[in-house]
Amino acid sequence: MRGMIPVDDVIAALPRKRQDAIRARGNELLARVARRMTLAEVRKGRKITQAKMAEALGIGQMQISRLERRKDPRLSTMHRTVAALGGQLTLIATFPDQEPVVLTTGPVAEKAKAPGKRKDRKNAA
Repeated sequence: MRGMIPVDDVIAALPRKRQDAIRARGNELLARVARRMTLAEVRKGRKITQAKMAEALGIGQMQISRLERRKDPRLSTMHRTVAALGGQLTLIATFPDQEPVVLTTGPVAEKAKAPGKRKDRKNAA
């Protein structure tokens, strides 16, 4: 493509102090991306107790404990949990031959009980 200038050339033309600032900011952003945390670490970092999380999700505290220890939680559970912590879950798929891709999901709907699934004990004879 015509008229394209490599970013390395643009940065090399900047004053040394500006180059250092760009490098420092780039390293900071890379460190943020590389940081990995468990759900428990995120919850504790936000200073939220298991009891408060349970209340926000409408479940028991013991279920929060189990969720935090689970090796492979469901994506919908992760989505609701992160939302209860005040965040938004983002999934990034990385491939060796292309740039990372941010995967999007639709909003997680509350579980609705299907009509007619529950039997009325009085009439079940």
